[in-house]
Amino acid sequence: MIQSVKFKNLYWDVAADIYFPSDFDENKKYATIISAHPIGSCKEQTSGNIYGKALADAGFVVLAFDASFQGASGGEPRFIENPTLRVEDFRCACDYLVTLPYVDEKRIGVLGICGGGGYAINAAMTERRIKAVGSVTGANYGRLWREAFGNWNPVDTLEKIAEQRTAEARGAAPRTDHFLPPSVEAVHAAGIKDIDVLEATDYYKTSRGEKPNGATSYLYSRSDAAVGWDAFYLAEVLLTQPLMVVIGDQPGGFGAYRDGLEIIRRARSEKKELVVAEGWSHYDLYDKPEPVKIALDKLIPFYKDNL
Repeated sequence: MIQSVKFKNLYWDVAADIYFPSDFDENKKYATIISAHPIGSCKEQTSGNIYGKALADAGFVVLAFDASFQGASGGEPRFIENPTLRVEDFRCACDYLVTLPYVDEKRIGVLGICGGGGYAINAAMTERRIKAVGSVTGANYGRLWREAFGNWNPVDTLEKIAEQRTAEARGAAPRTDHFLPPSVEAVHAAGIKDIDVLEATDYYKTSRGEKPNGATSYLYSRSDAAVGWDAFYLAEVLLTQPLMVVIGDQPGGFGAYRDGLEIIRRARSEKKELVVAEGWSHYDLYDKPEPVKIALDKLIPFYKDNL
């Protein structure tokens, strides 16, 4: 059973789907997991339809939400990817969950996929209602902007963003960019060899994973906050919850492999585990049955033990 709901972040609505166990009883209390989608994605892509469903089948209540300014959630202008506001979505999700009679407020966990994994880890550092943290091929969005997304020149990138924001303040049309080429054929035509770009395009731009709200777009003029943000800042001090990080061992340009190794090393958590899906890549872990099973075979007992 799936129920579509909304909750508030500041003055706009955040859209979410709640996945329920098949034997759900509204008179019982359930461990609940907040599931966060990748960058430029939506709740119908991997965070809900793959991991949300599987975790509900395992007995958890799962809240899969669309980030503010994206998907079916509110917020203007559209396609803002601001890490501070993305992290606030998790706090607001907790605010909503603690009002539901069937949610055990002492057993709330979080799972993030790709960029959602970086946000989930960062949110857990200061949102103490989150009791267990899972990440599947989690990526540090700030690092990406300081490196590949910003052509390895973050100061020059910030200058260009400032120019665009000034232009828009004076009436220019907003600049909406795309994280990915429009098709797999375009990737090959451009001579792009990176496994992450190729496989992301295969996921998001074909019938494999394409969804109406999976825009893979971002508002360029509002990207400055990301350049100065770090998902793992203060992890040595504040990240104490049990932590499970799942990565594939086929690294690509988006850097989830190295980010997984980094956060496992840096996290203060006494209980932490790195799960490596051998022979599989970042986007294999989105929806391919064998690597997803590797992840879930570890994540399900992890959440049962810690929630």
